[in-house]
Amino acid sequence: MNANPRPLAAALTLGLALGLAACRSPTPPAPPAPTTPAFGGTDLAWIEITIAMDEELLPLLDLTPANGSSAQAKDLSAQVKAFTTDELGTLRQLHDEAGLPAENPHKGMPMPGMVTPAVLASAKALTGKAFDEMLTTTVREHLEQGQKLAVSEQSSGTETRTKELAARIVETRKATLKNMPEDF
Repeated sequence: MNANPRPLAAALTLGLALGLAACRSPTPPAPPAPTTPAFGGTDLAWIEITIAMDEELLPLLDLTPANGSSAQAKDLSAQVKAFTTDELGTLRQLHDEAGLPAENPHKGMPMPGMVTPAVLASAKALTGKAFDEMLTTTVREHLEQGQKLAVSEQSSGTETRTKELAARIVETRKATLKNMPEDF
């Protein structure tokens, strides 16, 4: 008895087609979910407070060329302005990635180290040695408070880049405070 090869070939073709179809998923697999940094409550508060403190400091530093008299005060102001501006760039990037609101609830908040509108108004009225002394005192308070807050972020924060920035801020503040003149 001779078997007809046509039905056998058709069965094999159908089996192969069904087998290939079973191997393919009807829809392509979903791409992996994007990973987003995990900002914790401490990270969020630290970012906002540090932005507010740094933004409020800059107008005071901007007064130094016109109101200050000593080279030390002018050098200190330029140094602090440079690293503060650099930090603000990173802080604002983290702020945006964390989805924080545009309105900063800590802006102008009276707290240690914050350059309030009243402090800025007083500074505008000073020149020479009086300005230099006020600048040094205010910058010292700002750096000390910023360092304390950054240490807290390092110990209680969760987002890696935020904690790394806090570590850099601690070191920057420590070095600047160590080299600050006591008086003029």
